[in-house]
Parts: sequence; C-alpha cells; structure tokens
Amino acid sequence: MATETPERSNDGYTPDKGLKPGALGLMSSVVIGMSSTAPAYSLAATLGFVVIVVGVKAPAIMLLAFIPMYLIAVAYAELNKREPDCGTTFTWVTRAFGPRAGWMGGWGIIAADIIVMSNLAQIAGIYGFLLVGADGLAESTFWSTVAGVLWIAVMTYICYRGIEVSARMQYGLLGIELIVLAAFAIYALVKVYAGTAPEGSLTPSLSWLWPSGMSVAELTEALLLAIFIYWGWDTAVAVNEETKDPDKIPGRAAIISTVLLLATYVIVSIATVAFAGTGEEGIGLGNEENAEDVFNALGDTVFGDDWFGSLFAALLIISVLTSASASTQTTILPTARAGLSMGAYRALPVSFAKVHPRYLTPTVSTLWMGALSIIFYVGLTLVSENVLQDSILAVGLMIAFYYGLTGFACAWYYRHELKTPRDLFMRGILPLLGGIILLAVFVKACIDYLDPEYGYTTVAGVGGVFVVGIGTLLLGVVLMEIYARIAPAFFRGETLKPGSSDLLLAGRNRPTLGLPDSHEGTVIAPDLSNLPPGRQPYGGDDDQPH
Repeated sequence: MATETPERSNDGYTPDKGLKPGALGLMSSVVIGMSSTAPAYSLAATLGFVVIVVGVKAPAIMLLAFIPMYLIAVAYAELNKREPDCGTTFTWVTRAFGPRAGWMGGWGIIAADIIVMSNLAQIAGIYGFLLVGADGLAESTFWSTVAGVLWIAVMTYICYRGIEVSARMQYGLLGIELIVLAAFAIYALVKVYAGTAPEGSLTPSLSWLWPSGMSVAELTEALLLAIFIYWGWDTAVAVNEETKDPDKIPGRAAIISTVLLLATYVIVSIATVAFAGTGEEGIGLGNEENAEDVFNALGDTVFGDDWFGSLFAALLIISVLTSASASTQTTILPTARAGLSMGAYRALPVSFAKVHPRYLTPTVSTLWMGALSIIFYVGLTLVSENVLQDSILAVGLMIAFYYGLTGFACAWYYRHELKTPRDLFMRGILPLLGGIILLAVFVKACIDYLDPEYGYTTVAGVGGVFVVGIGTLLLGVVLMEIYARIAPAFFRGETLKPGSSDLLLAGRNRPTLGLPDSHEGTVIAPDLSNLPPGRQPYGGDDDQPH
C-alpha cells in the first residue's frame, strides 16, 4: 500500500486526512448545521413539555437556551480558525488539556450521536407508516423498529457515498421542513387574530419573551429541555476539512445556524402557544398527550379539514419525517469524522482513518457508526422501550459535557493572546461563560436525574436517566484506559501534542496523510513510527510557539 509520511513544517499544520476539500460552501454548511438539529422533530417532541413546565413563557425559554448555544458556537468558530480539524472537540481539547480530556470529548460526541440515532430512527419509522396511513404498523414496536433500522442503513449509505450527495439531499429535506413550519405558524397566528382559533387560544404578548415569574427549578428544567433542541449545529464545523474555506466558513455556518434556529423556534413557539393555549382540555398544550407530539395533535385543527388543509396537515407529518431523516443523516456525518480524526491521531485503531478513494468519505468510521447505532437501537428496544426513552433523555448530559468542554478549551487555548477587546470577549469571556453555563446545567441535570421519579425507569433507587447518562461517560473512561494500554502513543502525546506553547496550528497547506490504495480502496494514515526521535508529528516546532 502506498503511503506518504508528512514532512514537518516550522509553522505547524493540521494533517490532511484524505477528505474531499472544497466540496461545501457557506450555504451548504448552514443547511447541514440546521438539518442536524431536526427543527420540526425537535419542536414536535419538546415544545409541549416546555409549555407544561413554564406555560406561556416557552418562547422566553427558547431565547434563554439560545445564549449558551451561541456562546459555544463562538468558541467553535474561534478554535476552528486556528485548527480546522474534523475531530473538533476531540482535537481542540487534546491540545488544551491533554490526551485523556480530548479522548473523553471525542467520546461525548460519539456516545451522544449513537444514543440519539435510536430516537431519530424510531420517529422516522413511525412517521413513515403514518404518512401512508398504516397506523397499525406505526403502533407496532416490531415494525417501527424494522423501519427505523432501514432508515439508519439508508442514511449510512448516503453518507458513505459522499459529502456532496449528503448536502444536496439536505437542501430538499430542510426546505420542506422550513416551508411547512412557516405555513403552520402563519395559519395559526392568522386564526388567532381573526378570532377563529379554538377555545382556549391566547393573544401573543411581548411578556412571553421575558422569563419573569418562573422559579429556579422551573427555569432549569425548561432550559434542559430547550438546550436539546438546539443541539446539532456543530456538524457544520465537523465537515470543516471539506469546505472551500475551512478556517472561516464552518465557524460562520455554526453561528448563522444557531441564529436561524432561534428565529424558527421563537416564531413557531409563539404561534403554537397562542393557537393551542396552555390548558389541559382539548388541544391545549398542558395536556401531556398533546405534548408528546405537538404537530400531530394540532395539524388538522390549524390547517382545517378541506382538501388544502388536509394537504398541509399531511405535509406537516412529512416535515417531521424529513426532519428526523435529515438529522439521522447529519448525525452520522460528525461522528464518522470524529472517528476518522481519532483514528488518524491513533486515539482509535488506525483503520478508522480510512477514506474511500472515489467518494473521499470515511469508510470504516461511517460503517461503524451505522452498525453501532443499529445495535444500540435494537438492543435497547428488546430490553425495554422505557430504557430507550431514558437513554434519549440522558443525551442532554453528553451535550452539556462536550459543548461545555469546548468552551473551556477555547478560553484556555487563547489565554496568552487576549490582547484586544475583540479577542478578550470572543476568545476568552464568551466561550468561558458558555462553558460555565453548561457546567451548571450538567450539575443541575445530574441532581435532577438522581430522583427515581425522573424518567421511565429506576435502578437501585436512582433514576434511570442518571444511570444511563453518567454510566455512558464512565464507560468511556473504562474504554479509554483499556485502549491507552493497547496503543499508548496518543496518550503519551506522541501523535497529537498538547501544551500551551504548541497548540495553535496554521491549518494551511496541509500535507496529505496517505495515498489511495488501488487494491484496498482506501486512504489510510501513514506509519509515524519512523519519525526522528523526539519529534512530534502533528505539533509545531518544539521550542517555537505559534
């Protein structure tokens, strides 16, 4: 197999892992970032429960949850300017805090994505049957699981075929989603102001955007729910090595994605609360049955029962289906690239660094992501649907963990370079504040999840959500220590050098890690064992800060 060992430059570099450069522009990156959050599905599954907790203040919660997301998006953008590596949190945290912290950051990405894939696949399967009127199959655990597994397999194949194929598909899926959400909001508000909305509807007020009158417990619980629906925009940064301007476009796309999501969530939440109200009767969002699937509960009433209304009600179901489908695909993308980067730096087996010579996508990493998602989904479904539901709730812990870790890493990265007001805020204060907020959310979530009454299961008198969430992070620690003994190079700092004087890399003119092998059909990272003693392959000059 032909490989090439990269030569070391004086100003450092991020190694080229063989992905297709220049495949994505700003618009494609924004679309991928927004699709990853699954706006229609996230609102359908979460908005009602936010209303149950805080009532008409749900739009205010959407605003508040945006704050830590924006702060962390700034951290991603600033870190990406210096080192546009598809490993994102894994790479940056390793630079800042060392190999073990970085490995756990990568584990947080992988674990969160695999867990949430189960829920996305289940929703895609159920809504696929609802779309064709097969309600009986939608209610069947067996058939919805079969359909979910097929969805994962199809989306894995699309991701395997190439980033451009994935991006083109996202344009269509996200377009349907946003058009239908806009139509839903317009229809609902028109009926509210025309006085034709059902009994219990409310007139929107600016006070809905201000978080007054809520207790700390209510505020925290609602924020935990709302932060989840913003999660996913970081996919725009995970594809940084495949964008036209890798050190600028991904960060801009992440920030633009969060702002567009804010506008979408606030407008739709105002329209939904106004139309349905917060009561427990009828279509009120105070009814837990309605809260479990807001759009399914309200669609027919909002759009009416004529042929035009029925068409849009069907499109509403399609939008949730496309939302879950799009997010299934874009959840595979960052996980596969995190695995690719970890393989390239020897934090995982080197086979994870393989790239297809024609499609220029991660091969082993993508297939493993799809396979593990299917195994986890089917396994938990066989054990108990309640355990599956608790595992999905536990995703919030992983989100707060690796997003928060990234915020702290950014502030530490740049701690010696905060010489201008702009750098002080954008590289220091804002990322640090985002990390602190998410650390507080993580701690509060752990306290809440300890309650055996929280969630659907109890283990030894402790809430199942806590057991799954913290248990998953502890599993990562165990796996990390096992692999550190099997392949210690990364953990000794030999393949990705930590340290404050050497952690900011140029990210330009990056040499290629390896060449395509015509027999195996992959690109694989080179053997670094022959580098001169004492030389760090991916760091900057040992004595010269960058």
